[in-house]
Amino acid sequence: MNTCGLCGTDTGTSHLCTRDAVRLAARLADLPTLYDELVQCLVPRRYGFGEIVATKAAAGPRSPLDEDVLDTMGSSGMEAAVHAWRVDVQRVRWPHHSPPPADGLAADCRWLAMELDWIAAHYPRAGELAQEIRGLEARARDVVGDPVPRRKVVGQCVAVVDAEGTVCGADITHSAGESRLECRVCRTVYEGQNDLLLLLHYQPEQTV
Repeated sequence: MNTCGLCGTDTGTSHLCTRDAVRLAARLADLPTLYDELVQCLVPRRYGFGEIVATKAAAGPRSPLDEDVLDTMGSSGMEAAVHAWRVDVQRVRWPHHSPPPADGLAADCRWLAMELDWIAAHYPRAGELAQEIRGLEARARDVVGDPVPRRKVVGQCVAVVDAEGTVCGADITHSAGESRLECRVCRTVYEGQNDLLLLLHYQPEQTV
């Protein structure tokens, strides 16, 4: 008889109870958005990105970047920790496979979420994984606020992506503080009044 590695309830043969597995799935889904919000918090309010560019070469002991946010995002923070868990889960499940290369936080979160049923049922460190993901989420929310502001869909990408004239059509999202829009599928950037007017003009009628 096993108990949940996070809350201690009886789980039969599993290592994580259903409730905590569901919560872990939600946290894995939220972490990439939280990470994007951390980027927005990287520059303290008293600075602007223009000031950072202007003072980049200047001497002085004080960095214009928020070092607490850098710690949360950096080598000892969210991205590295989640990737390390992906490496370990794969090592246990497929010991003959090579370790997965670093592919970004969003990809690692998706991979872990897809393997969550197996993790809950068979991974002995499932509770430790759930506990660390919970801690990473809490640290990030301390910086960006709780609840984290959600990205809003503002339209559909109107970029032509091939010689046949196919329009991308992917949703374009915006988060508070962003000064430009970027399609996360085709990477087209909409910046400045002309680009935004063009984007608005070619929106499907129902989304205008």
